Amino acid sequence: MISLPLVSAAPLVALVLNVALWASAQVLAGYRAHRLPLDRLQDDRGLLRLRRFEDDGRWYERTLRIGRWKDRLPEAGAFFDGGITKRTLPGRSEGGLERFAAETRRAEIAHWTSFACLPLCLIWNDAAGVALMVAYGLVFNLPLIAIQRHNRGRVERILRRRAARSSQPEHR
Repeated sequence: MISLPLVSAAPLVALVLNVALWASAQVLAGYRAHRLPLDRLQDDRGLLRLRRFEDDGRWYERTLRIGRWKDRLPEAGAFFDGGITKRTLPGRSEGGLERFAAETRRAEIAHWTSFACLPLCLIWNDAAGVALMVAYGLVFNLPLIAIQRHNRGRVERILRRRAARSSQPEHR
């Protein structure tokens, strides 16, 4: 059986390593997501696919009351050169809404990807430290993931309504 930590570190050193690990993981994950080509962000696949219970983002409104707190959290879409903020829509046209949905996928990928750093914290953290790092990752990333999924559900709802309206024959 493996005992934790694998390498003994003083508490202050472990704290510094944990902060550096998460900061590096967030920046690296954000940069990698920023570099994804737009064509890879055009639809929901796998983990990104909105689930039925999410009800096109309405679940986040009803259950989490996301509208009350989402604007208080940081938004770093424009952190890297050429990035796009998700604080405002890039446009209300179909293309602008589709681009916004793609950017929510980009942000969600970045937040999920940052969890890849967790195995490294096994090196210098005991079991309680690992649990704390997992909790930190969840508390920091899950609300931001929820915001992306909520916004994407809302945008997709608008796009579907527009598509349904444009496919109806005009009455004269």
